[in-house]
Amino acid sequence: MAPHRKSRPPSSLGLRTPALATAALTSVALLSQTAEASPAAEPRPSTEEVQKKIDDLYQQAGTATEKYNAAKEKTTKQRKRVATLLDDVAQRTEKLNSAREALGSFAAAQYRTGASAPDSASLLLADNPQDYFDQTQLMNRLTARQKQAVDEYVTQRATTSKKRQEASEGLETLTTTQSTLKTSKADVQRKLAEARELLSKLTAEEKARLAAIERKKQEEARRKADELARQQAADAERRRQEAATQGTGAGTGAGAGAGTGSVPGSDSASSTKAAKALAFARAQIGKPYVWGASGPGSYDCSGLTQAAWKAAGVTLPRTTWDQVDTGTTVSVDSAQPGDLVFFYDDISHVGIYIGDGMMIHAPKPGAYVREESIYYMPIHSVVRPG
Repeated sequence: MAPHRKSRPPSSLGLRTPALATAALTSVALLSQTAEASPAAEPRPSTEEVQKKIDDLYQQAGTATEKYNAAKEKTTKQRKRVATLLDDVAQRTEKLNSAREALGSFAAAQYRTGASAPDSASLLLADNPQDYFDQTQLMNRLTARQKQAVDEYVTQRATTSKKRQEASEGLETLTTTQSTLKTSKADVQRKLAEARELLSKLTAEEKARLAAIERKKQEEARRKADELARQQAADAERRRQEAATQGTGAGTGAGAGAGTGSVPGSDSASSTKAAKALAFARAQIGKPYVWGASGPGSYDCSGLTQAAWKAAGVTLPRTTWDQVDTGTTVSVDSAQPGDLVFFYDDISHVGIYIGDGMMIHAPKPGAYVREESIYYMPIHSVVRPG
């Protein structure tokens, strides 16, 4: 019998090594392809792009602030209206109860005397008491005083029902305005938080770069203000010469000091008011910008202009969107001290003109009331309060 030789199993190395090598090579190739296909990390935005983003966020916060101011003003007015309506409903209800008691006393008196009397319970529960009393036979039995009591009750019931409906609608409107107020407030806070987050991520070098960009922006804005001041001064001199040539002596009239920072004197009443508004605005320089604030310790842009003109005896609306419609629109070249200068396409910022291309305004969160060139931001329009 031939010896049985046990067969050796194939070498595991011989079979598996090529497979492992192939898998490894495949993995390397796939990783290489993935690395090539993966997008590169987004480049860090430039300092200029960060500055623009921050400026945009502050502008959006300014717009949201004006929405907040409008909602707050509307909410305040609506609260007062609802309070008045509720007081009126209470008074009407008291009168209605008195009228009901009067009817009840008449019914009780007729019952005691045995006279035919209306069913007071049915009367008071009827949807329309007047219909109940429209029966000719019953009306003939009523005295003049009873008829007067019925008429009073019917009138008071109808009026009270109407006032209750108005109060209910007023409360619904108040709820809506309060919701808008809350939304606007959250929007302002969100925009400001985004701006703060961007600033917090800047390196010291980037912050220095931002400061340099800001200085350059201020210098350019001031250069344009100087150009406007020279132009206004030249226009004023030309008008004086024309007036002297004509012998009218009008060289000290309107516009003569438009570019010099002095208040024009053609209308003494208007000049006095403008001077008072400017004096108030100057006294606020250095106070912090706080969105939604209207003084006395802090201001937002429209809060400052409203307070300034209020000190001059002129009532302006609360928001930039309403202030821009109060008064006469004039050209930038014709701007006079005291005029309101509005900015951006959405009219979300305002300052008070002081002459020589400069204004006083409450700029933005983190800043203080200050003098600045009107060219620091894109101008929308100039309005002279009436």
